[in-house]
Amino acid sequence: MQPVLTYKEPSKLLVAAAFAAVYVFWGSTYIAIAIAVKSTPPFLMAAIRFIGAGAILYLWCISKGEKIPDRASVSRSAFAGVLMLFFGTTSLIWAEQYLHAGLCSIIIASTPFWFVMLDKKHWSQNFSDKFIVLGLVIGLAGIVILSLSRGAIDLQGSKMQLISFFALIFGTVLWATGSLSSKYASTKGSTGMKASIQMLAAGLFAFLVSLATGEYGHFSWSQVTMSAVNAMLYLITFGSLIGFIAYIWLLDVRPPAIVGTYAYVNPAVAMFLGWWILHEKITGSEIFAMFIILSGVLLVNLSKYKK
Repeated sequence: MQPVLTYKEPSKLLVAAAFAAVYVFWGSTYIAIAIAVKSTPPFLMAAIRFIGAGAILYLWCISKGEKIPDRASVSRSAFAGVLMLFFGTTSLIWAEQYLHAGLCSIIIASTPFWFVMLDKKHWSQNFSDKFIVLGLVIGLAGIVILSLSRGAIDLQGSKMQLISFFALIFGTVLWATGSLSSKYASTKGSTGMKASIQMLAAGLFAFLVSLATGEYGHFSWSQVTMSAVNAMLYLITFGSLIGFIAYIWLLDVRPPAIVGTYAYVNPAVAMFLGWWILHEKITGSEIFAMFIILSGVLLVNLSKYKK
């Protein structure tokens, strides 16, 4: 007779703590990135962050006696990690060379839309819901308004700002793709082991890109400021080790759309800290676009919240 496997619901306190980590720590990482990228090339910075955090987490898992998953599981985790952390997060690091932190956070607030449009498993359910369809239209309209608004992006003065805008949009699409892959792909290993593999894969990929683009050849460690070092340590500890692990764990225990609600809080945290710490100016058009985008996100997730 086969034993009956039962699912143990995680404690509400643990779930709340994980959401708090994703909400607050990830919101503050926009500011840490803006500080670190001033004296560190973006791809090299991403490599240091992810390899550092991934190695620490991997060694911790091994010290607990956890086994390395099979090759297929490692490949799937690595693939998801490259999509989420290299194409998703590293596009943010690169874009913050040209766009301020608050604006980047508003663009990334569109992430829940890509979850809905890419989650093929739930297409019939999602696109039969009038609120989801309306939310997608409103949210995408908010992105268009943001891209065309004066003061947010200097279309005439800087082509790199426009390129960064679309690179960041593309990054959010691949972040959602990697997140769904992480959730639905059949992989073995603990949450910590999977997260460490994802970070190490993304870090290695970022390092190879750094070498290919010539970043390391034009870089000197002496140019890195102490503020950048502290920001990097914050990103490794709170952004990757705590925040990312909390995110991966939440994907296992909560629906992707609910986990994606961090998009509501992160822009507010990033814009406030950007104004307070970096003295960034917040324009009325940015606030209006953020309101439109988050209204769309609310409609997209309305039916799920009711359940």
